[in-house]
This record gives sequence, C-alpha cells and structure tokens, in this order.
Amino acid sequence: MRNMARRGVRCAVGLILGSAAAVVELAFVLLAGLALLPVAAWPTGRRAILRPLFAGARGLAEWERARLRVWLGVRLPPTHEDIRALRYVACRWPLGLLGAVVMLAVALGLAYSTLWTYAWLLTDIRYPGSIVNSSLGGMFLLFLSAQGIYGVAGLEGQLARRVLVPRHQEDLERRIAELSASRAAVVDAVHDERRRIERDLHDGVQQRLVALGMLLGRARRSQDPDGADQLLRQAHEESRRALDELREVAWRIYPTTLDEAGLRAALETVAERASVPVRVEYDVTEEPEKAVATVTYFVVCEAVTNAVKHAKPNWIRVAVRVEDGLLYVCVEDDGCGGANASGSGLFGLARRVNALDGRLHVVSPPGGPTLVTAELPCE
Repeated sequence: MRNMARRGVRCAVGLILGSAAAVVELAFVLLAGLALLPVAAWPTGRRAILRPLFAGARGLAEWERARLRVWLGVRLPPTHEDIRALRYVACRWPLGLLGAVVMLAVALGLAYSTLWTYAWLLTDIRYPGSIVNSSLGGMFLLFLSAQGIYGVAGLEGQLARRVLVPRHQEDLERRIAELSASRAAVVDAVHDERRRIERDLHDGVQQRLVALGMLLGRARRSQDPDGADQLLRQAHEESRRALDELREVAWRIYPTTLDEAGLRAALETVAERASVPVRVEYDVTEEPEKAVATVTYFVVCEAVTNAVKHAKPNWIRVAVRVEDGLLYVCVEDDGCGGANASGSGLFGLARRVNALDGRLHVVSPPGGPTLVTAELPCE
C-alpha cells in the first residue's frame, strides 16, 4: 500500500512537470510551424530552419526522457533521431495538457472530499446533507482522477516508446549498418596501429640500436684505451635509452598493469607518467569487461597525451563512472583548446569506441577548455 501511494505521488509529480513542459512544447510547435511555413517550398531555407528546430527538439526530448525515467519509471534509449524527437514533441503536448486536466480533477476531488472539515469555517452550514453529498462526490472524483494519473502515465510511456524507439525492422537495419561500419573501422584501426608501431620502432628504437652498433664498432677499432672506454660509456647510455623507448612502445601497445591490477591502476599509472598534474575520479564498483576496459584506457591515455603535447594545460581531470548501463569517460583540461576531432589520434579513438557501439565527443573551442567524453555500453 505504501509503495502504491509512493508511486502515485511520483506519477503525479511527473504529470505536473509534464504539464509545464506541454506549454513549452506547444509554443515550440507553433513557432516551428510559423518558421517553416514561408520556406516550405525552398529546400535550402528549409534545411537552415530545420537545423535549430532539430536541436531544440533534441533538447526537449532529452528532458522528457529524464522526466519519464525519474518520475514515471519509463526507461528509453539515450539517443534519438532528430526527426523522431521533433515528431515526439509535436505529438506529446496534447497528452501533457490531458495530464494537467487530470491533476486539476485531483485538486478538485481533494478539495470537495475534505469539505466537511473546513466548510464550517467558510459559511453557516444550513444543509448538512449537501456537505455530506459534496464530500462523497469529491471522494468519487478523487478516486477516478487517481486512476486517471496511472492511465496518463501509461499513455506517456506508450507514446514515448512508439515515437522515439525505432521499430524492430528499422532497428535491425540500423544495427546491420552500424556493424558493417564498425567492422570496417576495426580493420582500419588495426592497420593504423600496425603502422604506428612500425613507425615508433623505426624512428625510435631502431635508430638507437643503429647508434649503439656504431659506438661499439668504433670502440672495437679504437687504439686509444681512454677513447674506447668513453665510447663504451656512450654505448651503455645508448642501450639504456633504447630499452626505455622499447618499454614505452610496449606500454603504448598494451599495458600489463591493465591485466595485473585492473583499469583503475592503469589509469593511475597514466596520471603518474604525465608531466602535468592529473586527477583521476574513478566511480566504478565492478571491473568492466576486458574490451571496455581496454578502450577506456586508450581513450584516457591518448587524450592525456594529446593534451600534454598540444594544449599545454596546468591540470587534467579524468572521470570514469557507470550510469544506466553505460560507462562514461571524461577527460578535461584547461589548455589552449583547438583540438581537431578528425585528427589521426582522436579519429583512431573514435574508431575504437564505435567498434564497441559507443560514442566519442570532443568539445575544444579555441582558447579552451577541452572536453573529451566517451560513452561505452558495459552491461
């Protein structure tokens, strides 16, 4: 009984918020219609008008998704197509106004059902029977309107699922297209990774080993013991540098810490190796599966490396959390900004993330700050 009352109160609050949103959505639909009417036959102008309309519809649909999840217990996918969001906003406002009528009926039923408790304060009661009849009628109206709350809440969920969630056939077609694109992206990412490893070995470790061989050869041919000793010291130093670069290449290929100590330890190692202060906020209770943890590590590692190399920040913040079956990765810095999302490094990260049906976003206006976020499914 207590849970039912609590659910009723939550649904009532959700309908009140939905009623307020319906007024905004109705105004949005009217303005959209007025804006599209002059350019209905002009494709270029229509596209220019639809761009901000789609952005507004996405914002309203996202707000509705949060309202449905928090107050009505309706969970929807976090992303919507632009046309679906606009269609949903255009269809939902009558239902929001219906919710307002239901809540008005609740208020009237509550007022009349409790009339017997305060009517004597407002007027002289000459006909007690009418007060009793009004209270009974108010109770009946309150009962009906309470049922109406659950009915409108159910209609809200059905409308959102019908309009925002793709049908099964559309979902299958979209899924096939995404899998084809992600498979091609994985192949390209593997080729890019091989080329990067070859470049690192050729330009770094191989050059060190060539210099080491030349120093050892000169030391063998030298007739001066002091000169040979100096050359051997240089060769020893060069071998140490070659070993450090080989370790660095191996670390960039795959960190052993990720297997031995988990994702959190690997991210903390990235923070320790950076030349600027990096704060790691890790809010994940269970270790993610290996593929998700690997992509998360490379997103953080590449984002931190790019920030240190190009943005010259004073600090970097790394946040990892899980919410609604998604693992969110956020890397923020206070550098000069201007990061190119289509550059080789970030584009390669986007391929890695897309291969797991995730999304990568880069916000880096000139002057900063830069915010790199990734969403990865982790259920």
